Amino acid sequence: MQTNGQTQDPAHTAAVALKAYARIVASWALSEKESAGLADMSESDWKRAKKPDFAGELTRDQLLRLSAVVGIYKALELYFSEPLARSWFARPNAGLLFGGRRPVETAIEGGLPQILAIRTYLDGLLEDT
Repeated sequence: MQTNGQTQDPAHTAAVALKAYARIVASWALSEKESAGLADMSESDWKRAKKPDFAGELTRDQLLRLSAVVGIYKALELYFSEPLARSWFARPNAGLLFGGRRPVETAIEGGLPQILAIRTYLDGLLEDT
């Protein structure tokens, strides 16, 4: 990856993304299984990846997932006040995109396309305000 003419180390990029992601899933009180599934990892891989000394790389899909989750988190923090901003992702939602299910469940099942759809949905809410 290149930014401002400098090549970034993929392991460093992964470490930064995982640190932010770990903070977000903790603030949302997601289980280890949910956190791993949302990142498209096994639970054992997630446990290794969230350690500060993790030096591995993430796939392009995983990086896109983590980036979209950061966007979802930011949108929720801007749109809702506490505690809804922190609980919204794990609460049942009657919206058409969720069909009464929890957004986290639909995101894990639907993968990157659903994660991006949730991000787009929340961005639309912000535009309407």
